[in-house]
Amino acid sequence: MSRFTLGNRFALLAAAAMVTTSLTGCLNHPLKPVELEKAQTKDSQLQLTVNKDVDILFVIDNSGSMGEEQANLAANFGAFIGVLEDEEVEANYRIGVTTTDNGNPWCPPGQTTPEGGNLVLSPCTGRLNDFLFGTDVDVQALACTDICTLSDAELEIQDSITAVDPDPKPHPWLENIEGQKNIPEGTSTTEAFQCFGPQGVNGCGFESQLESMYLALVRAVSNGEDNYGFLRDAAILAIVQVTDEADCSYNKDWSSIFDEAGSKVFWSDPESPFPTSAVCWNAGVECTGDPSSFDECHSANYDENGNVGASDDNAVLHPVTRYTGLVQDLETNKQALNPDQEVIVALIGGVDNDGEAFYGEVGLTDPGFQESFGIGPGCTAPNPFEDPMIEGDELVEAVPPVRLKEFTDHFSPGNLFSVCNPDYAPALEAVANAIRDQIQPACYTQCAKDVDESTDILDAECTVEENAPGAATVSLEECLRDDNGYVIDPGTNDYTMPSDDVNVCFATLVDIGGQTPDPNDDMSMECLDLNYNLEFSIARRPGFPAAGGTSISATCSLSEFATLDCPDIGVGG
Repeated sequence: MSRFTLGNRFALLAAAAMVTTSLTGCLNHPLKPVELEKAQTKDSQLQLTVNKDVDILFVIDNSGSMGEEQANLAANFGAFIGVLEDEEVEANYRIGVTTTDNGNPWCPPGQTTPEGGNLVLSPCTGRLNDFLFGTDVDVQALACTDICTLSDAELEIQDSITAVDPDPKPHPWLENIEGQKNIPEGTSTTEAFQCFGPQGVNGCGFESQLESMYLALVRAVSNGEDNYGFLRDAAILAIVQVTDEADCSYNKDWSSIFDEAGSKVFWSDPESPFPTSAVCWNAGVECTGDPSSFDECHSANYDENGNVGASDDNAVLHPVTRYTGLVQDLETNKQALNPDQEVIVALIGGVDNDGEAFYGEVGLTDPGFQESFGIGPGCTAPNPFEDPMIEGDELVEAVPPVRLKEFTDHFSPGNLFSVCNPDYAPALEAVANAIRDQIQPACYTQCAKDVDESTDILDAECTVEENAPGAATVSLEECLRDDNGYVIDPGTNDYTMPSDDVNVCFATLVDIGGQTPDPNDDMSMECLDLNYNLEFSIARRPGFPAAGGTSISATCSLSEFATLDCPDIGVGG
């Protein structure tokens, strides 16, 4: 149950109206008349922003070496969902998946199926051929059938509604909005992701992780696209990249870098009839220091002739700033609604367990890896899914992700996890916890007045109003109470609406330590730790989400003796 959040796209903002005796309709029990001085009213107008909406984009490498990694991701996905669905979080989440396949001259349509940023949502059991790579790699069981055990009926995507696309229809993402999922009852999101998440291993080997992400986000705001509506204006945005190779998001104006009739300046072997993924490293990264163990490596702009320092337009790989710029614009727009909101970016890639990558050439010790990728592995570990039938399958190795690391660090410094780790649960849990940390409780940050000192708990006097874009301000009613406290709806495990014609209500949380037998008026530890004496929670009837940009305002009577009633308020200790 949501006890400290304000629901879908809400900001608990300052109300302009003065609290007077007209507040008697605010709570279920009668309020005593209180007269507020102007200064006191001004102080009671607070701006608290709370948001449970989360849009999560997974960009999953679907090239030939990713069978074990996709199995690892699916097997440990419960650690991610467990945080989001915890009763103290209950995020309104959407989860979209795209692949790293954005096409390439060496990956023509028909050979691979480039998603180009389109969200994909189909059970892996219906596309088992995607889990075959050449004649040597078969991960159908490892990455799909051993993990996905549900039938098509148990995975049928239900109709859902977006704010920008109000017609009910199935959308290509998983969602859980106010407890309402778009998968059949009885199917958990974890089980569904274990079927929908694995993308196979027959995707293009020149991975365009950043460009695929870019196109997925652009499609999400482009009317007519299947992705349209995935991004919500006020939702927390999280982007998770899962890959074992370097980013190869090339500018298609300069596809000649892959041409066998071209200059081949970025090829490991100019005499070879085909390029390797070394092109991706050589065309986008510059390193300094001893090649056996470089001091550092960073992204760089190269022109088609191999000259470093090219302009953005002449860079053969799109500059990293193309991607930071897009996502920064999204973050800026979100911060206009919630100044504290930050885009969360995470990478499960070629770094060690401390988030550091090794940069060094290994031409003498491992010439095959060097020729294939242009650099030595950024991380190496024993393969927990080793297949004795596949030569060389005893190790998991990954390319250091220079461009991806820079993109990640721009938004979430150090949010890097090793794709070589045999257990992704800690990484997924850490990403989910970063999301949880942005879903903050609605603490009332002034000292609310106790208007009935005859009881052991605070009896607050407040007005709570909702303001949706283009609509009149509406006063909210308190959620249903009985003699035992707040009534919980067993169907939603949330507060009960006070009547059938009410779709949103509020609860005041005032219990600071078991003062009442009702567990549903308990304050959160976050508010208690800062010595606040009041907190709000907003409940919504399933099927009635708030429109984008909706705000909730609360104004309360304030204590005349705040230093005595609320010592160290906002300070903690």
